[in-house]
Amino acid sequence: MRRVLLPHVVSDEPAPAGGVIRDFGGRSMGTSWSVRLVAAPDDACAQLQQGLQQQLDAVVAEMSHWEQDSDLGRFNRAGAGSWHQLPPAFFDVLAFAMEVSRASGGAYDPCAGELVNLWGFGPHGRFDQPDFVPPADAQIAAVRAALAAHPVVLERDGRRALQPGGVQLDLSAVAKGYSVDRLAYFLKSQGYAHYLVEVGGELRGAGVKPDGQPWWVALEQVDGAQLDELVLALHGLSVATSGDYRRYFQLNGQRYSHTIDPRNGMPIANDLASVTVVHPQCMAADAWSTALTVLGCEHGLRLAEQQGLAARFVARHRDGGFTEHMSTHLRSMLDE
Repeated sequence: MRRVLLPHVVSDEPAPAGGVIRDFGGRSMGTSWSVRLVAAPDDACAQLQQGLQQQLDAVVAEMSHWEQDSDLGRFNRAGAGSWHQLPPAFFDVLAFAMEVSRASGGAYDPCAGELVNLWGFGPHGRFDQPDFVPPADAQIAAVRAALAAHPVVLERDGRRALQPGGVQLDLSAVAKGYSVDRLAYFLKSQGYAHYLVEVGGELRGAGVKPDGQPWWVALEQVDGAQLDELVLALHGLSVATSGDYRRYFQLNGQRYSHTIDPRNGMPIANDLASVTVVHPQCMAADAWSTALTVLGCEHGLRLAEQQGLAARFVARHRDGGFTEHMSTHLRSMLDE
């Protein structure tokens, strides 16, 4: 059965008369990106491809932990006790990520990049290299103790951040969502109000298509889960999904997810196969889907209710089956 999710607020602004769909796309952050927009028939959208790519290149230059010369890379290598003025976008994304960390009780932590690195999911010492060895308990404990004793400090007035020493920022669970938002802001600044933006599977939509229909997208399904399809009218909304089936490795018969729980330094091993969050901001949907995944179905659903988040949880059973759970806010979007 196909179920439909509708936004609570719908704009009545029509698409341009006789509008046509223009498509753009490329590569960034190790993944693909695409933009579909509605333009006037005589609008050639000159330089739009270049402008969109430049927005993504700017995010990489500021926030990539894969690029040593990025602003984030320089912060990660900086000496203990040093203060750094961050670019406005970098500072805002980091500040938001740290707010989600506090609200989730540390289930998501942008400062826990060294734990991600230890488990082979960072830019160096990858799990797929022949000499990779999972970290020992003592290594994990040492990193967690250092994070607790010497936290990153933000100074909002000067947009500065303190590197306490050895902290490795990793914004991979929020920067991709922010990049979706950034493309949307750029399109709006160029006079386009009807579009669908996608970066690595995270999406944001606004307005309608030339035929007046919204941008319909199907929520990501877990392989093997025999659940009813959910389609969302992505009108003034974003959607992001986190799942333990996306990236993982197996060693000695044990499966290790790429999502690390900063509270114990271990890959998650709970009952969740995926969490999807629908939110006006893709940055928020991205970060919250990760935090809720780490928390597990029971605690994640409770926090989603407290935060008023529209979230869908797909829990995996030991017998191979799956169960779907929805937060109240998402359930209220169902067209029943």
